[in-house]
Amino acid sequence: MVAQTRVLVVEDEPHLRELVCLHLGLEGYACEAVGDGQAALARAEAERFDLMVLDVMLPGLDGLSLCRAVRNGRLNRDVPILVLTARREEADKVVGLESGADDYLTKPFGVRELVARARALLRRPRAAAKEAAAAGAVDALPPVTVHDIEIDPARRRVRVQGREVELTDQEFRLLHLLATHAGIVFSREALLSKIWREDTFVTVRSVDTLVKRLRRRIEADPAAPRYLLTVWGVGYKFADV
Repeated sequence: MVAQTRVLVVEDEPHLRELVCLHLGLEGYACEAVGDGQAALARAEAERFDLMVLDVMLPGLDGLSLCRAVRNGRLNRDVPILVLTARREEADKVVGLESGADDYLTKPFGVRELVARARALLRRPRAAAKEAAAAGAVDALPPVTVHDIEIDPARRRVRVQGREVELTDQEFRLLHLLATHAGIVFSREALLSKIWREDTFVTVRSVDTLVKRLRRRIEADPAAPRYLLTVWGVGYKFADV
């Protein structure tokens, strides 16, 4: 028996919450609905879902903070997330996508578009599946030491000056890519295609955000980086060996 697709719908407006659940339910999806961000986070930490549909303006914990918390968690860190919002400005969409959302739907929206976007997100391979498919190639790579950073792909382990540093999958792949091509400049567009792969719902600003996060993990002074360097007007590189 095939397991039903599970969707967590997070919307504080009861009528809209019921409408979303009704139409996703007609598609055969099993919907669980909650009305505030804290309750949604508790559910995301307790159960694995196939899709999250969430509003930006939520009581308890706003949608963007919820997005970031889910992405930093373990159980649903790779769940597709569709954000619903009344905000239409491009800057608001960029912030939502950089917070970890996969797609953005502005209110008012048509239920056919909602269902179509949900279907599209569910068709995408989840990050965990993509990692598993690529694991043979990635995990077979030998450990590498550049400057005083040790990177062990098989164990997904990074040490900076002997201190172990925990990285997300994206942070690890970015560090490994740049460190194994020390001195080579990568444009933001090139990093987008290599790190995010088939995900078309991100922008070059996502690269800047990821670089800032990685610098906070590995640099003694992120404002004056030694390893992960900016090449103004071009992109980024790892310090020359």
